[in-house]
Formats: sequence, structure tokens, C-alpha cells
Amino acid sequence: MTQKRSRRLQELDQKVETRAYEPLEAIQLLKETATAKFPESAEAHIRLGIDPKYTDQQLRTTVALPKGTGQTVRVAVIARGEKVSEASSAGAEVVGSEDLIDEIQKGRMDFDLLIATPDMMPQVAKLGRLLGPRGLMPSPKGGTVTFDITSAIAEFKAGKLEFRADRTGIVHVLFGKAAFSAEDLLANLKALQETIDRNRPSGAKGRYWRSLFISSTMGPSIEVDVATLRDMKVSEAA
Repeated sequence: MTQKRSRRLQELDQKVETRAYEPLEAIQLLKETATAKFPESAEAHIRLGIDPKYTDQQLRTTVALPKGTGQTVRVAVIARGEKVSEASSAGAEVVGSEDLIDEIQKGRMDFDLLIATPDMMPQVAKLGRLLGPRGLMPSPKGGTVTFDITSAIAEFKAGKLEFRADRTGIVHVLFGKAAFSAEDLLANLKALQETIDRNRPSGAKGRYWRSLFISSTMGPSIEVDVATLRDMKVSEAA
């Protein structure tokens, strides 16, 4: 059964032409169509020419958004010994060792990001079924398995994001808030594009970027001209 689109969304859809927009023009249109009654995020949906069922075609990495995410990130840390107090001092909202692992097993999920020290990973592994589907399982590639707790917390709170391609080869990732200036959103989108290019999986064949659409949380999809975005210099997007 197809879901009926609201009149608001139908009206917004009419503002979007069926073409690939220049990056800044697309972002300005995203801002114009962010008319929900709450602060909407800016989202990117990127179809890549990869098949993630093969290990050499998987994409999982982090991006440091230069203008931040506009979100408050609640960080949990699983560590032991001195690293527990270090995590608290560095601003983690939830901190613990085996006790926190038990609480998570019982359903505690009041955090947006989970960092673990390498020595705790054998025990954290048993949380895979709970954390995996929510995208919260710590991983070295995602920068969330580390002994450098202070730096990791600071980076993620400042605008570092972990993202991955789903099993159909599409990356869904936010790149700020619709209320950001168009220039700040462009700087973040450029950083995301460069990160995806820099981390191209070794097994990716043929055309890597298939399409890039952006939208606000409740807004229509707007296609972005990928070639123009990739050709832009960082200074143009800053």
C-alpha cells in the first residue's frame, strides 16, 4: 500500500525540477523546502557503484564535518581503570565497565554514540545483536575503538560522524541542520564527498558515484550534480 503524501509535501515537490542542480542551488532549495514545525536536519543520500556483500566493496568510515552537525551527541564509553575517569572528565554522558555492558543488555540505550577501549571489546562483542541494528557497535574503522578516549570524545562532539553504505550500496548521512547557512552546508557536503572519494573501496568497479540526492528531514529529494561538487575546490565550499 502506498502511503499518501501530505498536501505540504505535494506542494514542496512542485518546487523541485527533475534535473541535477548545482550544489549551492540544491542546498538553497533544501533550505527553502524545510518547512516542518521542528528544526530539520540536512540529509544526503548517495548511491554508489558498489556491492557491499563483497568485503572489498564495503564502505564504513568517518567524516569530520567542518561546520559541525548541529546536534548534541550523547557519548557512552565502556572502559576500565583510569580510562573510566578520563572518559567522565572528557565529557562522556554515560561511563562504565562490565556494569554498563550489563545495563545495555537489559535495555539501556540513552546515548547516540558508543566508544570502547580495545581491551573491553571481547565483552562488548556480546552486545552485537543489540547494538548492530542501531549502528552503535564500536569499530576501529569508525574511530570508536580506541585508548585515546579524550580525543575521540572531543572529535565526535565537534562534528565527526560515522557512516556506512547499506547493503544496497547507498549511504544515508546527515550533514548539518537545514537552519545552517547555505555556505556552511556546502562546506560540510564537500567534506563528505571528499571522504567518500578518499575511502573508495578497492573492489569498486566502473562508475563510483551513481547519484546524490539531498533533502531536509521532511522535505522533497533534490538531485545534486556530483561532477560539479567533485570539481569544486575546498575554498569554494568554505
